[in-house]
Amino acid sequence: MSETEIFKALSDPTRRAILERLSEGEATATDLREGFAITQPAMSQHLAVLREAGLVSERREGRYAHYRVDPQGFAPLHAWLARYRAFWPSRIENLKDLLREMDQ
Repeated sequence: MSETEIFKALSDPTRRAILERLSEGEATATDLREGFAITQPAMSQHLAVLREAGLVSERREGRYAHYRVDPQGFAPLHAWLARYRAFWPSRIENLKDLLREMDQ
C-alpha cells in the first residue's frame, strides 16, 4: 500500500477511533459499532477502507468476520516518517546556530 492510501484512511476520525479500539484486540463489526452513532453499512464501509489500506485484516469464523490491526500495514507509513526523521535534526541544529548568532 502507498502512504497516500494510508493517510486517506487515517484522515477520517471514525476510522482512527476504530483502529484505536482494534488496538485493544480483535472485534467484530457489531462489537466495533458500540458507542458509534453509525449504521452497520457505514461501519462496513469504514472497515473496507481500512482493509484496502492494509491497516486492518479480517478473519472469518462462520458467518462472522473478526477484525484486527495489521501492524505490517503501517510499514509504508513508518518508512515515510523515517525519511523526515533524518531531516529534522539538521534543521534544528541550524536553528540553534542561528539563535546563538542572534544572541551575540
